[in-house]
Amino acid sequence: MIVYNYYLPAVMVIIIGGYIVSCVIEKLDVMNASPVLPREFEGYYDAEKYQKSQSYLKKTVQLGIIEDTFFTFGVIVFIITGWFNLIDSFARSFQQAPIVTGLIFIGIIYLAYYIFSIPFLAYQTFVIEEKYGFNRTTFKTFIADILKSILLTLFFGTVILSVILWFFSVCGSWAWAYSWIALTVFELFVAFIAPVAIMPLFNKFTPLEEGELKAAITAYAYSQDFKIKGIYKMDASRRSAKSNAFFTGLGHYKRIVLFDTLVTNMKIDELVAILAHEIGHYKHKDIFKGLAVSTASAGLMFFTLSFFVSNKEFFAAFKMENISIYAGLFLFTFLYRPVNDLFCIGTNYISRRFEILADSFSVETYKHPQAMISALKRLSVDNLTNLTPHPLKVFLSYSHPPVLTRIEAIRIKSVSSP
Repeated sequence: MIVYNYYLPAVMVIIIGGYIVSCVIEKLDVMNASPVLPREFEGYYDAEKYQKSQSYLKKTVQLGIIEDTFFTFGVIVFIITGWFNLIDSFARSFQQAPIVTGLIFIGIIYLAYYIFSIPFLAYQTFVIEEKYGFNRTTFKTFIADILKSILLTLFFGTVILSVILWFFSVCGSWAWAYSWIALTVFELFVAFIAPVAIMPLFNKFTPLEEGELKAAITAYAYSQDFKIKGIYKMDASRRSAKSNAFFTGLGHYKRIVLFDTLVTNMKIDELVAILAHEIGHYKHKDIFKGLAVSTASAGLMFFTLSFFVSNKEFFAAFKMENISIYAGLFLFTFLYRPVNDLFCIGTNYISRRFEILADSFSVETYKHPQAMISALKRLSVDNLTNLTPHPLKVFLSYSHPPVLTRIEAIRIKSVSSP
């Protein structure tokens, strides 16, 4: 009697199908980029720079497809030829405890992935970003960032992975729940300490200096009963000419961060409008809502994982000779991809709604809708943003609405607001 392993074709369909869908969506996105400048941006873009933005989009997408092709082909080869089993055999050769063996196994795969990613990252930084006037990263900074990222990932990854592997080895059928709780606590801990312990390893954060901008921000923040001690300027210009602003941290460690490039390029009313948007996220408790969604996603993942972590047929699909919790945890990511992708569609939709509501908060409280509109336009021009992305691309992967959608919503809100 011939026994078929249905997991292998399922995994291949997921990997190859995901790759094809991704490539098609990226191609559609490039094709949808309008050669005609939207009227909304007349006076902000000249013809030459608008063409430059479309060229930047094409080059970035091309590199992304090449990278995706490389890693998709590499994963397929690893599965078919049994390379994951060879790595597992190597990890077992040290004859350590299962948790240590698991750390070696997953550590080797992570380092291999990261090392093979470096040429693509370097090309993006020193060729594409350089060609389009964005790159300010030196080779020294580039290498330092890579080393810091690897060390941080290995440190935090070792801690949380060790805890998860221990739970699955001693807690039986409830291991997924304990792992879920542990990961949630860990994420909250990182969210608290990131602004003061992790982010400063990569950038310098300085409190916004005294002056007209701070006075305008102080006046607005006071009107909204928002303490301004957490507004910082980040030296983003040491790596890129791109501009942005974001809200990070929890409790006493929360911070609103403005890129120094943003402060340089924006007018005061535009900066206050952006700040109002970020305060809107805080007032709406968007960070906590995001954490809640992330926690639910992790819970679903761990619960589903519990059905596959010791499945012999699942391991056989990857040509694994030994069943182990650590290998099951890693290999499960291939099978879980469609579920995660569907969950991400939902979280991205929620995120886009958060952005519209934060824009509305800025309009309602600062009462300078045109300042918010001009700020969004400047950000789009400075970052060579695609003004006309394909709707399917937006639906599947955009965490922010397209800029024209945001501007339209702001105009509608400004008319309806007293």
